Amino acid sequence: MTDYYQILGISKGAKSEEIKKAYRKLAMKYHPDKNPGDGEAEKNFKKVSEAYEVLGDQQKKQVYDQYGSAGLDSAGAHSRGGAAGGFSSMEEALRTFMGAFGRGSNGGGGRESVFDSFFGGQEFRGETDLARQGTSKKAQLTLSFEEAAQGIEKEIALTKYAECKNCKGSGAQSPRDIQNCSTCRGSGYMHQTRGFFSMSSSCPRCHGSGRVISTPCGECRGIGKVKRKERLKVPIPAGVDDGMRLKMTGHGDAGEGGGPPGDLYIYLRVMPHDLFARDGDDLLLHLPLTFTEATLGCEKKIPRFLSKNQILLTIPEGTQSGKVLRVRKAGLPNVHGNHEGDLLITVQVETPVRLSVEQKRLLKSFQETEGPDNSPKRKSFLDKFKVFF
Repeated sequence: MTDYYQILGISKGAKSEEIKKAYRKLAMKYHPDKNPGDGEAEKNFKKVSEAYEVLGDQQKKQVYDQYGSAGLDSAGAHSRGGAAGGFSSMEEALRTFMGAFGRGSNGGGGRESVFDSFFGGQEFRGETDLARQGTSKKAQLTLSFEEAAQGIEKEIALTKYAECKNCKGSGAQSPRDIQNCSTCRGSGYMHQTRGFFSMSSSCPRCHGSGRVISTPCGECRGIGKVKRKERLKVPIPAGVDDGMRLKMTGHGDAGEGGGPPGDLYIYLRVMPHDLFARDGDDLLLHLPLTFTEATLGCEKKIPRFLSKNQILLTIPEGTQSGKVLRVRKAGLPNVHGNHEGDLLITVQVETPVRLSVEQKRLLKSFQETEGPDNSPKRKSFLDKFKVFF
């Protein structure tokens, strides 16, 4: 049995207005003029129209609720000539569509009147959103490395189009100066019909708004918006990084036709630090050590970023150049506030330069005592290198 309630996506206890609203939504979705050449959309359009033809009529709905679609056939309730399985023609479905949108099925009933019922007139415009959101804007903000790490509030200068206070965005000197466009009769569209096919385009006079202004507002000259400068405070969360983008909703240009304002996108540029770098939420630090410090081991005091405290770092005996030492939770706060990064310290063993005579003598004495166990990586390399000879 055909379930008309399921086709319209409503419950069996749906009221008349709910049934009509569900049908109008689906009918506009599957209308053939919005889906040219789509056989599946055409089939769905017929189904929802048949469902509304029954459920939208109180008498037919009562018969259907009691006896189902078989009861409709027995009572001859399919008055449009369709069988219980669906309308027999697209024109029957279109006549139901016109009736649902407050249009009679008389007056020609041709393809052009059907098209006007769908795209022209106030009823359909009420179902669409002629209001347009304002243009979004971009801005760039430069931060120091410390500002990005700890968060800060910055102020920027912004020039944008704001709603005209004189006409409240209408563009007219007074409400009486707003009239329906005579070219498109207030629909905002121009229609052309060629046999079965119909085309629509925005009205060249009103540019799709459906209205014209006889006397423009003297403040904005009919635009409805004026250019305005303002200073805006921007909260920067802790942990932002170079190249990130912040969105400030509603701080773009004013909308049109009652639409919401656009958004402001702020692109962040973070300046490099003299000592620290970052990898995500981790702080990176290169620590130079002398040859003897790395060989014998030592302790080093490392500055803790954004703090006066210091970290006492123990360098193990025999630390190699390139070794990375990790200090947990000594990095940067995550921009979403759910964790902290680590401090990663890369050891750089510095080869001594400008040696004195005594230093050279001591190093030569040390060299004479060196064995393979003192340089295991060198020994491994030489062993592998022998295969080439």
